[in-house]
Amino acid sequence: MLRFFLGTLSVLHLHQCHRLRIISHSVLPVFEGVPAPDDAVMQATLWRLRTFPMRRTVYLLTALVAFCLGLSLGLAIPVYIRLDLRNSTVRPPQPEHFVSVSFLSDNSVEDTRPSTVVDGIFWGEQVEAALPTGYGEPEAERWRRFIKSNPVVKIEEGCGRMQNRLLTFEDGTKACCRYRQNTDQIQGELFSFYLGQLLGITNLAPSALGVVQSRDPVWSKVRSQINLAQWAEERPVVLTKYVDNLGPAQIPKSLRTPARKLHPQDVQGDKERLIELAQWSDLIVFDYLTANLDRIVNNLYNLQWNPGMMDAPAHNLAKSSKSNLLLFLDNESGLLHGYRLLDKYESYHSVLLNALCVFRRSTVEMVEKLRRSGNVGDILNSRLSSERDAIPGLPDKSARILNDRLNRVHDQVEWCKKQYPR
Repeated sequence: MLRFFLGTLSVLHLHQCHRLRIISHSVLPVFEGVPAPDDAVMQATLWRLRTFPMRRTVYLLTALVAFCLGLSLGLAIPVYIRLDLRNSTVRPPQPEHFVSVSFLSDNSVEDTRPSTVVDGIFWGEQVEAALPTGYGEPEAERWRRFIKSNPVVKIEEGCGRMQNRLLTFEDGTKACCRYRQNTDQIQGELFSFYLGQLLGITNLAPSALGVVQSRDPVWSKVRSQINLAQWAEERPVVLTKYVDNLGPAQIPKSLRTPARKLHPQDVQGDKERLIELAQWSDLIVFDYLTANLDRIVNNLYNLQWNPGMMDAPAHNLAKSSKSNLLLFLDNESGLLHGYRLLDKYESYHSVLLNALCVFRRSTVEMVEKLRRSGNVGDILNSRLSSERDAIPGLPDKSARILNDRLNRVHDQVEWCKKQYPR
């Protein structure tokens, strides 16, 4: 490249010198007959004539050099960049971990709250120890014995639908009596309670099967009130212990949005808040197994008409102001009626189960036990014992569906374990 520049410079210089000689000879005759200028003027004129071609040459060379340098840089830069990329160790950015149900990656998400959630997806001991006691097997058995040996002294309107009644026993204890023309709903209420007991979920008030018999000592004192209520003789009813000091229960904020989820990173707040969320994890599992239509699924379904439904209190869910216990009320659609409508409502049930990735260990263990047994229907039917003549047992079809749903809950737990390993 340098030799090319020098050669070009030499050619231009010779060309300009030749032109200078021609100009100097052609200029002089023009001034013939005119007095010759003095030597200083002549020298200045000749200097301008000589230097003008040289300046022009410099200008041309400068432009040429600039062009060549620009061309060289333009060719060199892409080559440099290509070589640099080949040797680069920079890696493309990795995708972020999304925590919504729809976009969870297969990579693990680190648990940062070991005191609240342990082993990836289970509530920790501190939360478990703080949960309200609720109603377990001992309370359920005492209630069964109580309603069979204590007379009812008052029947009054209350406890929901038209033919439901609020009963008062001789010692002042109260009960909600569920009366239905359709036996399916009596079965649903009772078997849902039995399933809750099997799972160790203590959020259902004690319930027991009764039969309206106006001549029985339990009912004889309210025979006239039975007639006013238009209750038929020998009709099976469910008597549930009345619980006072209940208020509305709100749906957790993380479950209200379209990207609903209750995962380890969502369990934040004070002690009372964590206690409530732990009970919600049981509620989601329980309502999925029973296909309950009258609680959160009710809120979800009505979103199409009322966008604010998820901000409203949960349907058929109450909170005790004394103990912060959540009461799962009105479970009559479970296991029978809800199963018949799965084609219509299964998507709503699945949305809630898919949103859950924090569980009570004891609930998961019982789900696994019932799933492996394969005979959950027989276990539930055995709970009827002497009352088997009052209502039919759980239909075989319902038992098969319940087994399938136990498997589905198991699959969700296993999926969550992969997302949040120990």
